Amino acid sequence: MTALALSGCMRTTGPVAVAQPQSDLDSMAYGQTYAPAPVAAADSGGGAISALRSAFAAAPRGYYEPAPAQAVYAAPVEPVRYDAGYHLDAGDKLRVVVYGQDGLTNTYAIDAGGSITMPLIGPVPARGRTPAGLAAGISAKLRGGFIRDPSVAVEIEGYRPFFILGEVAAPGQYPYVPNMTVESAVAIAGGFSARARRDSVTLTHTDESGTGRFVVPLGTPLSPGDTVLIGERWF
Repeated sequence: MTALALSGCMRTTGPVAVAQPQSDLDSMAYGQTYAPAPVAAADSGGGAISALRSAFAAAPRGYYEPAPAQAVYAAPVEPVRYDAGYHLDAGDKLRVVVYGQDGLTNTYAIDAGGSITMPLIGPVPARGRTPAGLAAGISAKLRGGFIRDPSVAVEIEGYRPFFILGEVAAPGQYPYVPNMTVESAVAIAGGFSARARRDSVTLTHTDESGTGRFVVPLGTPLSPGDTVLIGERWF
């Protein structure tokens, strides 16, 4: 009797199963929906469990598609563009294209006399001309009895070298690359020697106006054919 009385006073609550919606990612990954394990709750009515159940019931069951991410593309690297006003000289290597004439299209180096030599027309003066001016000169020669209406293009394939002398590890002649400075020329030559004067250098530059010598700082831009002289310090 005592046991029955006590059992009547006890209030038990059965386990409450909380239905959790299966995400579409789970469906794609596993394909089949499995019932979740029952979760025991202290009270079947009210409280946090009831609020959680209501939230699940109110949640939409449709597929949620996130907004597409904005793609960011890096700007393409521009190729090196040669200066159209650059004046040619001995040592420059040129790509001459005569459209429709494979026998004339080739790579030509400007010789010590300042000319290139092509089939049919022989030597063509190049020193002091721009690439466009040389193309016009080649066209004029071809038009004089060889090709009725030639179309010619001239591109710089390689610049003439520069020279660096004096107090560097390896003085000599080196290929020129665009955007060089005196400082990068020193680096290419192996750096300063122990007795080098580093605060200023002498630069010899030649252009259409003539040849000049200048004392310049290390950040000075370098041109094809220039000569850099690194002096010696006395202390």
